[in-house]
Amino acid sequence: MSSTAATPNRWWMAISGAIVNMTIGTVYAWSVHVKPLETIFGWNATTTSWAFALAIFFLGVGAVIGGRWQDRAGPRTVTIAGVIFWSVGNILAGLGTGALNWPWLYLTYGVIGGLGLGMVYISAVTMVTKWFPDRRGFASGFVVMGFGLGAFVFARPVLQPLIRHVGVLHTFLYAGIIYLIIGLIFASLLRNPPEGYTVPGWTPSAVQTAKSSGYDFTPEEMFGRWQFYAIWGMLFLNVTAGIFVISQAAPMGVELAGMTPVAAAGLVSIMSIFNGIGRWFWGTVSDRIGRRWAYGLIYGVQVVVFLVLNVTGHSPAAFLVLFSIVLLCYGGGFGTMPSFTADYFGVKYMGVNYGWVLTAWGVAGLAGPLFGSRIRDLTGSYHGALVPIAIMLLLSIILPLITRPPQKALGVKGAVTAS
Repeated sequence: MSSTAATPNRWWMAISGAIVNMTIGTVYAWSVHVKPLETIFGWNATTTSWAFALAIFFLGVGAVIGGRWQDRAGPRTVTIAGVIFWSVGNILAGLGTGALNWPWLYLTYGVIGGLGLGMVYISAVTMVTKWFPDRRGFASGFVVMGFGLGAFVFARPVLQPLIRHVGVLHTFLYAGIIYLIIGLIFASLLRNPPEGYTVPGWTPSAVQTAKSSGYDFTPEEMFGRWQFYAIWGMLFLNVTAGIFVISQAAPMGVELAGMTPVAAAGLVSIMSIFNGIGRWFWGTVSDRIGRRWAYGLIYGVQVVVFLVLNVTGHSPAAFLVLFSIVLLCYGGGFGTMPSFTADYFGVKYMGVNYGWVLTAWGVAGLAGPLFGSRIRDLTGSYHGALVPIAIMLLLSIILPLITRPPQKALGVKGAVTAS
């Protein structure tokens, strides 16, 4: 069954997917909660980091669950469930953390909310790669751009005023209600294209064909391919660097650039624009130069930035510019990876396959924030983390250079395979 290349339906799917991703992308505004929570409860950086780290870890778990479920039930059902999990997690965090302290915050915001994050994210991304076989990088980057822009859309105009006027705990409550209303409206609009969907008049170019394996791999077949572990590692390493910055951006602005807490929190909102734009930008670039070269550039740019930040970048303006570049590249990893996965392993089992790839995000969600906060608690400064991260990213460039599409043997020929 075919559809016209400009059918409004697929563009509306992309827009709806981006908007529902904005509601869960507010997890990236976590750092605006850090200082208020530390002030109220006397927690240290490691204690507050665990809430965010658990949310990202269980995002990976939720992506596996949601990916397998949406391959069978479709994106609408799973996205609605995910919106409910994320929203209820925030609401419960606001209601009970004051009495039950950090274990309750970890359970509600971290575990329950995190599972919802993964369900929403995987469903929207998987859906849009099926609607746009001709422009996978662009389309998947556009949808996950919504996730990256969530902090910009909500942090400064919504979360920060709520924190000032009603306190951080009530902010969790009210924000959860807002996420629920907006998320349910747009989640209800999502659906997969009809079976056998193609874009009339589109033929994969030679470059697109070269980027693709041309086959649909089941999860079990994917696990038998070394390329799965290579792209898992690519995502893990990029997320580890970027999420360290995101989770600690506000306190790092205070420490490294001498900002006030209010000013630093405001910069989080501005920098999140680049997190969002980077997803669309690098996804589109990868359509033209290939996923491997895009990832190599993403790593290389960040190596330079972290080394420069180590010796300069301690003014508010330099801090903003350098961290924005990091977030541009961090977001780019997510904008490129869905198409990377679809190119290599096909779209038939995309939900569960990409869900497994996203477990790298979950693991890095623990590693990045805890690495940075631990260094801060041990040394009294975030500065000591910059050079080790630069070295890690420099070594990471090896992975995209050696990775090639898996060859036929186990896969089943897919209907639409190029990107």
